[in-house]
Amino acid sequence: MDNPLAKRRAGVLLHVTSLPSGRLDDEALRWLDFMESAGLSVWQVLPLVIPDSHGSPYQSESAFAMDPRLLPVNAADVDDADVEEFCAANPWLDDFALFRVLKRQHDNRPWTDWPVAHRERDADALAAVQRKEDAEIRKIRRQQFTLTRAWSRIHRHARDRGIFLFGDIPIFVAHDSAETWAQPDNFLLDADGNPTYVTGVPPDYFSATGQRWGNPHYRWDRMQADGFQWWHARMQHQFNLFDIVRIDHFRGLAAVWMIESQCETAIEGFWEDTPGDALLAALQQRHEPLPIVAEDLGVITDDVKQLRLKYGLPGMTVLQFAFDHFEDNPHKPTNIRPDDVVYTGTHDNDTCEGWFQKLEPHERDFVFETLDAPPTDDIAELMIETAMQTQANLAMMPLQDLLGLDSQARMNTPGVTEGNWRWRFQWEIFPTDLAARLLEKVDATGRRHAS
Repeated sequence: MDNPLAKRRAGVLLHVTSLPSGRLDDEALRWLDFMESAGLSVWQVLPLVIPDSHGSPYQSESAFAMDPRLLPVNAADVDDADVEEFCAANPWLDDFALFRVLKRQHDNRPWTDWPVAHRERDADALAAVQRKEDAEIRKIRRQQFTLTRAWSRIHRHARDRGIFLFGDIPIFVAHDSAETWAQPDNFLLDADGNPTYVTGVPPDYFSATGQRWGNPHYRWDRMQADGFQWWHARMQHQFNLFDIVRIDHFRGLAAVWMIESQCETAIEGFWEDTPGDALLAALQQRHEPLPIVAEDLGVITDDVKQLRLKYGLPGMTVLQFAFDHFEDNPHKPTNIRPDDVVYTGTHDNDTCEGWFQKLEPHERDFVFETLDAPPTDDIAELMIETAMQTQANLAMMPLQDLLGLDSQARMNTPGVTEGNWRWRFQWEIFPTDLAARLLEKVDATGRRHAS
């Protein structure tokens, strides 16, 4: 297959958990068949990792392991020899399996609260755990092999239909994760394993106290000294699963906001440069062209833009952000360029219908004025048509917008911990002519893929 980011295409944002089964099973194949019939050639999902207690896949206990809840029901038995070969090719799996077992043994407490021998990975103590928990460790390994096999089946089905799979990773990893426990020297941690500085973003127009995410910062000096081996392993893992990968908070590859761990907000902090240029250069040596999309939403400085352009990485625009009175707003349809990925909305936005319903009458009028379109009762349809008509090579729409759904179908509301990540569709709500209507739009805007 060719470079998915080099030609005009249209795709859909739909997480696996939003499929009728919420699993990596035949429903995913049926979804891909629908996409083919509609001329859609890019399927974007959220991270496939284990979500946190609130359901967010952006704070996971592993940057590599898939969520066992995605396992197909009644998955076929696996061959032990295949599992062993898989483990040898995925060295992260040994640490992850041990981490999972120890979390269970210690009542799911953070690894920094474990006994010293386990927290600091004493070799004899870990060997004893491996002997005692051999059956559970083997089960975890089989699960990850089975999940990868199920995803590979989906990937083949997509490839046969000319459809690219589009993944997503948060730039940072969770503190209570297998990665920080297994490789603490890669992170800014104190002698007890706790972060000395944590991640976030400074105060802005939307938040007077900024955002304190709480992830540990990388020890970029150490990572660069060993040739970014951890990053190579992480990105290779993603490129094995996906044809395209979005890096969330891409601006962190230029500079990061450093917050002292004892600070309760993000007000007090400072910017520190990171060697993202060197990292991308190292990745480009192994992967050319780099199939990466840079999440560059928000206030983006020139150094971030130049870093993205240097490596030919598409950025992001969101049509819901287009409606202000600033002519240079990059989200306005007339300002969108071929190297942008345009979205009607993302998983963090309300649906187009829900967003529009909350606007004041004069704001709705301004939407139609900006889009140079007559008023319509189907704002989602208008936004989809607008996205497809832009110069962006890749136009992406959440399935909720393709179905014209309101706020009840919203995937995530940032800053709200409960009630997110739950939306799931049923085939019965699909209009019978939806595929045909989408195919007509895809053809009219030159986005038809060649399967």
